[in-house]
Amino acid sequence: MPELPEVEAVRRLMERVLVGKRIIAAEAAPDAIVLKSTPPEAIESALIGRTVKGVGRKGKYWWLEVDEHPWLFGHLGMSGWIQHIGKDTIKLKSHAKKQKLDEGGRPRFLKLLITVEGGDQIAFTDGRRLGRIWLANSPQEDRAISKLGFDCLSELPTGAKLHEKLKKRKAPIKAVLLDQGLFAGVGNWIADETLYQSKIAPNRLANGLSLEETKALRSALAKILRVAVAADADFNQFPKTWLFHHRWGGDRGQDRIAGQDIIRETIGGRTTAWVPARQR
Repeated sequence: MPELPEVEAVRRLMERVLVGKRIIAAEAAPDAIVLKSTPPEAIESALIGRTVKGVGRKGKYWWLEVDEHPWLFGHLGMSGWIQHIGKDTIKLKSHAKKQKLDEGGRPRFLKLLITVEGGDQIAFTDGRRLGRIWLANSPQEDRAISKLGFDCLSELPTGAKLHEKLKKRKAPIKAVLLDQGLFAGVGNWIADETLYQSKIAPNRLANGLSLEETKALRSALAKILRVAVAADADFNQFPKTWLFHHRWGGDRGQDRIAGQDIIRETIGGRTTAWVPARQR
């Protein structure tokens, strides 16, 4: 699933391609699930003729700031993606190696196509229909975004302040890391990587972590996000020492890392990969 680095990568992509340009065409495919029951015509009307002023993000949510309200908001879900038509765009580890095209030469599973002056096009695709697109006036007024906790890239609190927050949580730290009402932007792979690098077992209760352990967790999370965002979420550029390259199940994963066994179990309702010899 796209997590904060992946969403930040597509935010930056849209920023490079769209900001400062007028939208000359928009095509929203009828889809009552992805469009959250918003009529395609309403989305098209909100975009066509508007100039893109900025592209925002909080956690895993993104939005286009245009010169009139409403603005376009989106969430990639498990399978949604954004690409610059005709240009190379990063792929997720779970994505097909090659983007499939339909008979007309356009991306399959197209949900939204935006064309700006000069001809550049941005496409939102989603084969499993788990992503969402909708309209709202601002992130502050949007119900989903207003419920998010701190953005883990731009708003990460100090170790001491984070420790105070965790002292109130009696759930396993893996589950707490996945709580978007606290750690906005963290998903399964980032949570596993953070716990691996901070040497904390995922089944430890959050309120049982010491201040030093919380500081180690914060430091690991900040470093992981900094490196992943700098790599534009291209997992091939992630350090080879990261658990990321080993954590996946089946033929995509491995049973050991640095000579230590990797186990996979369900914690906090999610499959968790961790290394008991390292994480305490």
